Amino acid sequence: MPKRSRPGGSRRADPAPQPTREVILDTAEQLFAARGVDGLTVRDLARHLDLTAPSLYNHFPGKQALYEAVLDRGLRPMIDILIEAWAPGALEPERMRATLDRLLTHLAQHPHLGRLLQRALLEESGSFAPHLARWLGPVYREGMAVIRESAGDAGWTAPELPYLALGLFGLVFSYFVNTAALREIAGPEEDPLAPAALLAQQRFLEKAVYRLLGPQPTARGRGARPPGRKGAADG
Repeated sequence: MPKRSRPGGSRRADPAPQPTREVILDTAEQLFAARGVDGLTVRDLARHLDLTAPSLYNHFPGKQALYEAVLDRGLRPMIDILIEAWAPGALEPERMRATLDRLLTHLAQHPHLGRLLQRALLEESGSFAPHLARWLGPVYREGMAVIRESAGDAGWTAPELPYLALGLFGLVFSYFVNTAALREIAGPEEDPLAPAALLAQQRFLEKAVYRLLGPQPTARGRGARPPGRKGAADG
């Protein structure tokens, strides 16, 4: 049965669907990454979501709460992954591979997170810097716990560990920080977030991390080989 028109022949338009919490967080993550926290207002974010600022406050009481929610969604799973990756002894290739797979899968699902963190670290005088530090602290501590277990067998000394941790942080995050530049360099047909590109990045990280944290070769040259490498005896 056809719908009855309102008097005058006009029909009331259905209200636009309200964005979900995940859509709001996705948009906030992207805009925080592009503008920085202090460069984004709640009104700007609401406009991108086709909302009024008061409507957005129904979801989050303010920009601080929204920023905390973006960091919680982005960094808490990484902390959990690193906690689960911890194990005593030398680095095991299969465990490392599984950890990197989970990390890259998460970062691919939140492709603006790396740039958001980079911008926040550069804008260290911003009013939201303490909130970022509160989240990055556990990421750093858990990462150091994993590194410390393998560093001795890999030939690193205790004073070198903070530099090693920063280097590994850069290895993992820099790919996602520079996806826009990669598109410009490689051309629009090369999508750095395509499954094949992400798999290639993971394979690179497996080799790089193992060479940094894996056991050093013995004097007889019998040390463990990086994942994916074949020796002469392997044919």
